[in-house]
Amino acid sequence: MTTLTERTAPAVANPRDLVSPELFGKLVDRVMRDEQVTEGYAERVIDQTLVFLIACAGNGSGLKLSPSTPVDPGWHAFVLHTEDYAEFCQRVAGRFIHHRPIMDTDIRSGAALERTVIAMHATGYPVDADLWSGATSCGSGCEPR
Repeated sequence: MTTLTERTAPAVANPRDLVSPELFGKLVDRVMRDEQVTEGYAERVIDQTLVFLIACAGNGSGLKLSPSTPVDPGWHAFVLHTEDYAEFCQRVAGRFIHHRPIMDTDIRSGAALERTVIAMHATGYPVDADLWSGATSCGSGCEPR
């Protein structure tokens, strides 16, 4: 089975194309409701959540990647849709991408966030710098399996 990470990102330039419009809408609605943000902001969060997960999928080095504080609620919203999240992980990574809260010096120092942004740029998908210019959230690492 060929995973998305074995193809080039320009074939799917918009991260929204990685999920159905219905699922994208559900995730946006969840972020809007949980975080009390506008629809446009929630859409940006979900876009970046998808790019983050693609970066996690391609993280063959096993280095910890971490969502930013603004993006973490998007990952939480997606994880709550367990069947859709599991299908997405299998399709793009060939494995489940676990959300494991970790808080250590690497996370607190910002090093993990720097690695994450580099990994996201390497995917070829757009990176919304405004959503990645702060502290990391719960320090969730991506466990390659």
